[in-house]
Amino acid sequence: MRAYMFHGPGDLRLEDVEPGRPGPGEVAVEIKAAATCGTDLKSYRRGHPTLFPTGTLPARFGHEFAGVVTEVGEGVTTFAPGQRVVAANTCPCGSCWACTIGRESLCENLQYLNGAFAEQIVIPKAIVERNTYEIPDSLPFEAAAPLEPLSTVVHGMAESGIALGDTVVVNGAGPIGQMYIRLAQLRGATVISADMSAGRLAQAEAAGASVTVNLDGCESIADKAAAIRAVTPHGRGADVAIEAVGLPEVWEQTVQCLRPGGTAVLFGGPKVGAMFSVDAGAMHYLEYKLIGVYHHTPRYVQTAVHLLSSGKFDGMTLCTEVRPLEALVESLEDMSRGVGSKYILRP
Repeated sequence: MRAYMFHGPGDLRLEDVEPGRPGPGEVAVEIKAAATCGTDLKSYRRGHPTLFPTGTLPARFGHEFAGVVTEVGEGVTTFAPGQRVVAANTCPCGSCWACTIGRESLCENLQYLNGAFAEQIVIPKAIVERNTYEIPDSLPFEAAAPLEPLSTVVHGMAESGIALGDTVVVNGAGPIGQMYIRLAQLRGATVISADMSAGRLAQAEAAGASVTVNLDGCESIADKAAAIRAVTPHGRGADVAIEAVGLPEVWEQTVQCLRPGGTAVLFGGPKVGAMFSVDAGAMHYLEYKLIGVYHHTPRYVQTAVHLLSSGKFDGMTLCTEVRPLEALVESLEDMSRGVGSKYILRP
């Protein structure tokens, strides 16, 4: 079968490999749709410390997919050939210190699943048991494939405390920002979207942002934050501000968007070792709450599957274009240039 192999930064190759066979507790899936994401782009550019640890290359690539079960391993009773399924890309161990205190996103032994950009994938036993779901015929494979990022945004929403009537600022209008816009609306919030791209802001408006702020031309972080605060009620700032980019300067901008007593959800993953600054006086006297959010848990995956299957969240709204599998590198390069945001690849 055909599968993309990652040999190192900038080196992705579509190769012929042997299809996997499911072992005990495992499930083989014919991939019908795979989705690109920002993590794929970052990994393609510079590798990834957890997805591709030192000494593990070449490795299969991609982690967002949906497809049809073709074979099940010994002991599998919850899935059968022919079922339409979607799976998350990891599973927590359930027994490390983080899991035992209910912080499964911080699991020390997360089991990863790579290999979505291919014709077939074998889902490991732990992920079959806790993070794989049958999907209805009404849900297109292309709409189900972005399950993983939606699950992480569900996690961010759970931590945010967004309530009915809140004013929420989402900094960044890419796919993650658009997910936050749609879910914050489901909570009854008024959403402001801020970005430097007119094209992405148009997508944010289509996603339901009540106000968009084009920051192109603002020279400093303070200028950007001031432009955002100016469109909040009484210019006071946001009840909740969300960072959906992964740049330290946008983390700072997000904190500076807050009203007194507001909450910042710092979601986007920056480079390892990146630093950002906070005004200690403002942090103290204005009682800001800063929350870092990483990854997902089985609970949030389950919620995301429900949102997709029920139609409360339409995964196709994130899709820029559906392309053949051979277009992966082209699609990642387009993403790096800001051409489109999320591509669906069909093997």
